[in-house]
Amino acid sequence: MMGPRQEAQSALFYDFSIEGHVPTDHVLRAIDGVVDLSSVRTHLTEFYSFTGRPSIDPELMMRMLLVGYVMGIRSERRLCEEVHLNLAYRWFCKMDLSDPIPDHSTFSKNRHGRFRDSDVLRHVFETVVAQCIEVGLASGHRFAADASIIAADANRQKSTPKADWNPEAIDPADAPRAVREYLDTLDDAAFGAASPVVPKFISHSDPASQWTGARGGPAYFAYSTNYLIDTDNAVILDVEPSRSIRQAEVGVVRTMIDRVRKTHDLKPERLIADTAYGSGPMLDWLVEKRGIAPHIPVIDKSGRKDGTFERAEFTFDAENDLYICSSGKELRQYRRAFTKPRSGPNKDATIRYRARKSDCDECQLKQRCTPKEPQRKVTRSIYEPSRDVARALSQTQQYAISRKLRKKVEMSFAHLKRIHGLSRLRLRGPCGAHDEFILAATAQNLKKLAKLAPNPIRANTVQ
Repeated sequence: MMGPRQEAQSALFYDFSIEGHVPTDHVLRAIDGVVDLSSVRTHLTEFYSFTGRPSIDPELMMRMLLVGYVMGIRSERRLCEEVHLNLAYRWFCKMDLSDPIPDHSTFSKNRHGRFRDSDVLRHVFETVVAQCIEVGLASGHRFAADASIIAADANRQKSTPKADWNPEAIDPADAPRAVREYLDTLDDAAFGAASPVVPKFISHSDPASQWTGARGGPAYFAYSTNYLIDTDNAVILDVEPSRSIRQAEVGVVRTMIDRVRKTHDLKPERLIADTAYGSGPMLDWLVEKRGIAPHIPVIDKSGRKDGTFERAEFTFDAENDLYICSSGKELRQYRRAFTKPRSGPNKDATIRYRARKSDCDECQLKQRCTPKEPQRKVTRSIYEPSRDVARALSQTQQYAISRKLRKKVEMSFAHLKRIHGLSRLRLRGPCGAHDEFILAATAQNLKKLAKLAPNPIRANTVQ
């Protein structure tokens, strides 16, 4: 039969506990079992005054921000509403039913002030990474690096063509915060100094963002988030924003490798990356400067499409510094003695080796070697020894394993966009991109730590 009508019954007293209403398998319960934010207050002590009205607890704000990035809540205004209504969120933030929720403007004020001045977000991120290393989730033997493009909060309608763009005409005193940050990063290797090439369009609201069509569809303004992960369990060891161009992304990997070594004393045996990182200078930096094995495809443009002999068909004699062709003839840098000895590479960082014209004229293979030139020339990069190391590594079984492990960093980006909802930035400027990327990476590491750390409070919903 039909039951009685449900009506709200008011009571004077309630016997209620938030702890009992948070499911045992909730992701935040698992994260709460491993997260350690006790150092946040100490880290921020010198950025608070010893007089005046008491402030909002910085650990509370950090917990609320983590809730937002773990649960994919992109708006701080909505985050405050959700913490007000959701018991699990209140419990994770150590708040009772009667505790007031901070206003959303509190986050903006602290983010543009003491949070950035103290770099507390990176402090929290590195604290979580240290926890992952301590419990054995990251050994530091194999690193993988990659970048992913994230759309910026800017649109084509409010932009200027590169021909009309003049940053020297901008008055920093009257410019918005994102524009001032752009001016401050003009000499930054990850932004303005990464490439002298000016993009086709520059956004008025966020000029540091890059106009890019890298995905093959319509172009848009974007930043790149760069991850350096440990391939054992895909723990994100470092994260850094950059312009969405190859030069900036490659330079950022160097920064992250050095920073991880300085902060966590980790030096990898190998670096796994895709072809974008296979340039000569990058391979030389890994092999000669850092002693890291590059499990990276080499960028090689020596191939020919006209059927003539490629450089790979010439044998290099390192002892005598010359090439030998298929007919046994020598190709040298110089054929005569100069009063002032010549040495060194060309402007394009290559060395040219030439055959004798007489040798080429008499050769039966001339039509297959150099049909349109009087003599054959072969160029060799000054970074060729390091490139040869990378080529030799590509033939090993370990390299084949590394190709599969590289997918782990791509999966981290997939989770970032699909599960954590970071497919478009909400904050503007390089600092805004930094804050969003590092908070999202912290949330990803916390979920990994909660799921894989020895004897944590397990959560079936941790992904």
